[in-house]
Amino acid sequence: AMVRMNVLSDALKSIHNAEKRGKRQVLIRPCSKVIVKFLTVMMKHGYIGEFEIVDDHRAGKIVVNLTGRLNKCGVIS
Repeated sequence: AMVRMNVLSDALKSIHNAEKRGKRQVLIRPCSKVIVKFLTVMMKHGYIGEFEIVDDHRAGKIVVNLTGRLNKCGVIS
């Protein structure tokens, strides 16, 4: 369970940092079911835009479109 949480918090940090820099997209890797589920929930709530899973024949990666709304929602303290 710990590994999973670390992967999630890393993904969240990547999104957070990209938004702080005003980026419109961020790349998250490796791609995992847990991250995809997590991103789906975030998208439903409007914290992020749509995302695309890219199969690069390695661990896979996810391209996430940012809305700039994550930092306003207080998910990250």
